[in-house]
Amino acid sequence: MTKREEYENKTAKLLEPILTSNGFELYDVEYVKEGSTWYLRAYIDKEAGITVEDCELVSRALSDLLDEHDFIPDSYILEVSSPGLGRQLKRDKHFEKSIGEEIEIKLYKHLNKKKEYVGVLKAFDGNTLTIELEDQTELVIPRADAAMVRLTFDF
Repeated sequence: MTKREEYENKTAKLLEPILTSNGFELYDVEYVKEGSTWYLRAYIDKEAGITVEDCELVSRALSDLLDEHDFIPDSYILEVSSPGLGRQLKRDKHFEKSIGEEIEIKLYKHLNKKKEYVGVLKAFDGNTLTIELEDQTELVIPRADAAMVRLTFDF
């Protein structure tokens, strides 16, 4: 397990009681370096949508627990937010909940001379994504070939 994964897992465990007691669910935790700054990001969700007040409540409670447990030696910025409308799909549960939704997939390498696809997620089996394209054809994409998958949104 990498340092990043260890910090994300420990943070997720600290978040569990906070989120459960407030009726929220954990969407994702990431520990990333952008430029010279480390960020610890917790993405939370609930059926009716997350408010700024929800993020503030979780951020304050989590910040106190992180100070108490002090397992991240680096200096970092804590951010708590909603995963947003164009949320990335990373975990199995994200894909499973998104069946029937339109998604955008960016690939590491070309598939049928393209690296980007948009379609409705029809099936997910853990290893492959099946999407229905605009022309009604289905395309099966290996999950390992997907650099990024996210929900699409139109305004």
